[in-house]
Amino acid sequence: MTYRHLFQRFLAPDRLHFAAHSHHLWPDVTLEAQRAAWADAAELADGKWERIMGEVVPEAQRHIAGRLGLPAPDTIAFAPNTHELVVRLVTSLPGPLRILTTDGEFHSFRRQAERWEERRLARVERVPVEPFASFPGRFAVAARRGFDLVYLSHVFYDSGYAVPDPVALVESLPVDPIVVIDGYHGFMALPTDLAAVSSRAFYLAGGYKYAMAGEGACFMHCPPGIVPRPVDTGWYAGFTALAESGRGVPFAKDGSRFWGATFDPSGLYRFNAVQRLLDDIGVDVAAIHAHVMHLMEAFVERLSGSPLGGLVPPWNPHAQRGHFLTFRSDEAGELHDRLAGAGVVCDRRGDRLRLGFGIYHDEGDVDTLLEIVHSL
Repeated sequence: MTYRHLFQRFLAPDRLHFAAHSHHLWPDVTLEAQRAAWADAAELADGKWERIMGEVVPEAQRHIAGRLGLPAPDTIAFAPNTHELVVRLVTSLPGPLRILTTDGEFHSFRRQAERWEERRLARVERVPVEPFASFPGRFAVAARRGFDLVYLSHVFYDSGYAVPDPVALVESLPVDPIVVIDGYHGFMALPTDLAAVSSRAFYLAGGYKYAMAGEGACFMHCPPGIVPRPVDTGWYAGFTALAESGRGVPFAKDGSRFWGATFDPSGLYRFNAVQRLLDDIGVDVAAIHAHVMHLMEAFVERLSGSPLGGLVPPWNPHAQRGHFLTFRSDEAGELHDRLAGAGVVCDRRGDRLRLGFGIYHDEGDVDTLLEIVHSL
């Protein structure tokens, strides 16, 4: 099955876009959603926020809760980016912190953690993600040494390796630390049900990648009662608590306690439009994942001679993995530039070349990519 017809405005004849893992193309319905955000502002002016907070936000929360198996949509807080949410959470904890994480986290958290270390606000232990097969066990053992915060990805951005059972891993951790799952490369790519750990683990993701909604639509699932009064707080965090009396700054008891302040809501309009589209055509995350895995398997099986380098991790059709293929090569930079010269959009991270697949690809796109790769 192909879904190319849903992306006509983003597809270009001179561009073969295999960077769905980086900036996923947007379906055409997002254009009308963007216009709707503008139209609401024009029609309602200041009153637009009643519609946004009363209709747009709750709809987005319901979509996310449904995709992740969360029992209550109101545990979802929104922000323009996940970094804002992470900082709001971590800087609300008494320090100096002991943080357990991995050596494969995305730049935003890696950089921030290193800065906390420089200022002696945290001590950070990083568990190597490789070798992949032993990672869950090694991470669980490391967590027994005592930490305040445990932070790891569901799917790692630099390899596509997916933790086989993130719920089981969370359940194996000690009960003391706060647990954060970075789900940005898993959300709307891998079927994920967090019901069993929804009262324990924070979960971060957003619209920029596989949710196909672009910037400004990031979110965090906030388990009830954990960090009830964040230190870094904006006035939106008190919306549902404004009528409360008592001492101290009032906070909502649901996920909105982690809200910041005024934001651009257009990303949530786009996010809702994409989610409605998928529901209307009967496409769930399992179907998206099956489509992408089929294309990636077809590509790998016909990639004779491995001209792109070694695949990390090695291909296993029975193992969970993200929606991109990572090839390790000392010539990753040159390969990236040559692919770009042939009209292929991809990216690299150091010695790793990444090719991301999406539902706007079909087998014809895979054939074309293979022809270009073999021509190199």
